[in-house]
Amino acid sequence: MTDYPTLNLNDGRQIPQLGFGTYKIDEDKAPEAVSTAIDVGYWLIDTAAIYQNEKGVGKGVGEWSDIFLQTKVWNESQGYERAKRAAEKCLERLGRDHVDMLLIHWPCPDKGEFVDTWKAFIELREEGKAKSIGVSNFREQDLRKLVEETGVTPALNQVELHPSFQQRALRKVHEEMGIVTQSWSPLGQGEGLSNETIEAIAEETGQPASAVIIRWHIQHGFSTIPKASSRKHIEANFKALSFELSDDQMARIDGLDSEDGRMGPDPSEFC
Repeated sequence: MTDYPTLNLNDGRQIPQLGFGTYKIDEDKAPEAVSTAIDVGYWLIDTAAIYQNEKGVGKGVGEWSDIFLQTKVWNESQGYERAKRAAEKCLERLGRDHVDMLLIHWPCPDKGEFVDTWKAFIELREEGKAKSIGVSNFREQDLRKLVEETGVTPALNQVELHPSFQQRALRKVHEEMGIVTQSWSPLGQGEGLSNETIEAIAEETGQPASAVIIRWHIQHGFSTIPKASSRKHIEANFKALSFELSDDQMARIDGLDSEDGRMGPDPSEFC
């Protein structure tokens, strides 16, 4: 992983900053997409039980034992016993005896089961079945509840984050608590690619618009997992590791934040 940017996790491990997301990649297409991403140079692969492509992702990773592999337990599997069984099934589908990062996919606050789920995750980590454990889409109050009731802080929180929805308040909480911010939908479901500011910076740098946005994530210290299907787009995203944005360019992208920029579900309501 020479020159590949990484972040320090609060459990003493490291995570690559740039990963490959597999949301909406079909099971039969996942092996080729993942193996292509690895061939291009990606060292983090993200999947989830609900994506229904873990078998394909596992095939794509193949014998690459040092790839950072992460998956997520879905909402219906929350609760101590259900979460443990669900995690075992994830490993079975992936063809692995452990993952590098296991995440609770959504807090589902109305169900009131994420603390018990977290207790199962702590045990899975102790058993070596998940080297690191974290969460996805958790709010500040959810994060603090986990710590208050178990004493174990998530290593990572994967949340919707892109130039038009920058999650500044939550990022401050992550920084205070020592939690890595990982951004899903980093390109704003592709809408950010046609933004005038992004297009202008892409022209200034001579880089693809997608690489400009991903570079912004990296320079802010996030881990990010853009999804792409074609080798052309996989390579374009990876170019984010080959250049730097100036302070002025970073500030211009920072200025794209919007109060109503959320594109995905609200964690307070979704389950």
